[in-house]
Amino acid sequence: MTPPVPLRVLVVDDSAFARKVLRKVLSDAEGLEVVGTARDGLDALERVAEFKPDVITLDLVMPALDGLGLLKALAGMPDAPRVVVVSSAGTDSELAVAALQAGAVELVHKPTALATERLYELGAELVEKVRIAGRAMPRYVQEEARDAAVRAARTGTGASPKLLAVGTSTGGPQALTRLLSALPRDFPAPVVLALHIPAGYTEAVAKRLDTQSALEVVEARDGLELVPGRVVLAKAGMHLKVERRGALDLVRLDRQPLGTPHHPSVDVLFQSVAVGWGRDAVALVLTGMGDDGLVGARAVRAAGGVVLTEAESSCVVYGMPRVVDEAGLSQGSAPLDGLVPLLERFIR
Repeated sequence: MTPPVPLRVLVVDDSAFARKVLRKVLSDAEGLEVVGTARDGLDALERVAEFKPDVITLDLVMPALDGLGLLKALAGMPDAPRVVVVSSAGTDSELAVAALQAGAVELVHKPTALATERLYELGAELVEKVRIAGRAMPRYVQEEARDAAVRAARTGTGASPKLLAVGTSTGGPQALTRLLSALPRDFPAPVVLALHIPAGYTEAVAKRLDTQSALEVVEARDGLELVPGRVVLAKAGMHLKVERRGALDLVRLDRQPLGTPHHPSVDVLFQSVAVGWGRDAVALVLTGMGDDGLVGARAVRAAGGVVLTEAESSCVVYGMPRVVDEAGLSQGSAPLDGLVPLLERFIR
């Protein structure tokens, strides 16, 4: 009789000692295979794509992208791994409840908030709940995206654009990692990014993306110059706008308008791009929930610029790109692995 395929587990915790203990506890259990570890939510998104685990054990309090942020990023994946929260937050705490509401299957309470030998005490409970989570998930092999071909542009363009503006939300960190790591060092246009993420995380996101891209990736600061080879990530909690002042192309940070649901807003960024660059702009809408970017995409198209979207086949959540596409604004679409060739058709 063929033995059952072991459950593939990814351990996510910002403590190296905790990762070591949890890995040993789970590896010693029959029917479980620890395929990798991750030190934060951003790292975990990459490991999920690489290892395709069945179950994640997740600490909630982590730098860069925390446990709740990771849960939100996983929410739209049709083959998302089940999550078992391993946290010092109790089951009656606001944070633990929020994690359960966000999609976690089980909760294991750490015996201490500190990384000590007492972590071994949760071994039996953790193994049991990982197995429960594994049984709750239908097992199947993800097929490769069938939409590998780039959809042809529907309309022609004028002059070669001089600026690329990108907007994204749920699943954005993973999408931006793949996109920026694929852009060549000699990409001829500056890039500006608006990502929906809680305040306080964008500096860390920018630093991480910078290590994975041939381009310079920085968090936005007021007055920063836009130049080819530089990628500017909007500062969470503030809008990112761009403007042309004489021979200089500059970044502006602004809290206005205050009534927008997102800070930064993709709409606000795209509208400023439309005003300053017109026909010399490309707006790209990546994975995300909601419709932020729709109004801005209309502005870019009205100014003669180009609007592109990520294809449904590679989106974590096909929300933001879908509304732009269904409005007839997208002039080209491709899955993540096909976006660079698509961009190169418009930015030379």
